[in-house]
Amino acid sequence: MPKYYKTIIKVEVLSEGKYNPEDLEQVHMDITDGDCSGKWDIESSTKLTSKQAAKALIAQGSAPEFFMLDEEGNRVD
Repeated sequence: MPKYYKTIIKVEVLSEGKYNPEDLEQVHMDITDGDCSGKWDIESSTKLTSKQAAKALIAQGSAPEFFMLDEEGNRVD
């Protein structure tokens, strides 16, 4: 049976002006090759039940099928 986790990552960016990225790819480019300095830390990592994982996927705008689950967290192989 798969194990599901929710990991929260905090990214800190230092810039000379207000920073307003469009996506994570831009953040990556700005702090590795651009004019910004940055670091990241894992804030937390929490084990989820399959039902919690299904609800978390829905909350992110994804579908439970991403982990082969239905909306109740049951496997749909």
